[in-house]
Amino acid sequence: MTAPQNPDELRRRIIELQVEHRDLDQIINTLDSQPGRDDLQIRRLKKRKLQIKDAVTLLQIQLEPDIPA
Repeated sequence: MTAPQNPDELRRRIIELQVEHRDLDQIINTLDSQPGRDDLQIRRLKKRKLQIKDAVTLLQIQLEPDIPA
C-alpha cells in the first residue's frame, strides 16, 4: 500500500489507524481477562498496537508543517 500524500488522505488514514488501535485495545483487554488466555496472541496484538501507534505518529508528523529552527 502506498503512503497517502495529500492532507485529507493522511487524516483519513490516521483515523482508520486510531480506530484499529482502539479495537485492538478492547480485544487485548477481553483476552487478558479470560482464563486460559493465549499469552503469545496477546503479545502479538500488543506488538501490532505499538506498530499502529508508531504509524499514526509518523503520519501526524507529515501533516505538521516544517517549523524553521
